[in-house]
Amino acid sequence: MRDEQRERTRQAIFRAAAELFAEHGYERTTIRAVARRAGADPSAVMQHFGSKERLFAAVAAASVDSRSLVDADAEALARAAVEHVLARFDDPGDGAAAIALLRSSLTHPTAGDILRDDVMAPVQRRVAETIGGADARERAALLNACALGVSIARYLLRDPVLAGMDRDRLADLLTPAMRAIVG
Repeated sequence: MRDEQRERTRQAIFRAAAELFAEHGYERTTIRAVARRAGADPSAVMQHFGSKERLFAAVAAASVDSRSLVDADAEALARAAVEHVLARFDDPGDGAAAIALLRSSLTHPTAGDILRDDVMAPVQRRVAETIGGADARERAALLNACALGVSIARYLLRDPVLAGMDRDRLADLLTPAMRAIVG
């Protein structure tokens, strides 16, 4: 019973943190606000996650479903990378959270470090394994950089051409460029 209560509290804290990071970004989300929204004591947040940084890392890692990307074979990798970006940001339920996560990573150094090291780096390593070859790490990094660039231009900067482009058309134009990077 006690373990169940502990897990319910952990899940409530996690949900509250995900909502607050999406609403207010990394910098303006506090442990006290997370605890208040979760109906928990701030010490419970610290017991479960240890720090704001580790809480953000847990939320960031859970918010990026990279299975389709890391499970893709070399032939399907370019299209999977494109779909990975578009599916996440265009999702009516999770798109706002993805945009907030990206914005936080660009405006707060700690959030950027966490997103780079805890979320993107493991995926990038798996993608490099799929690509293979002497320059696989560099190609995986370039693939990631292109995906990030499109994400920033389309969803944060709202470039009128990219933001207004039909998703399928964007995917059709971007996939050959990504395929060239994959090799």
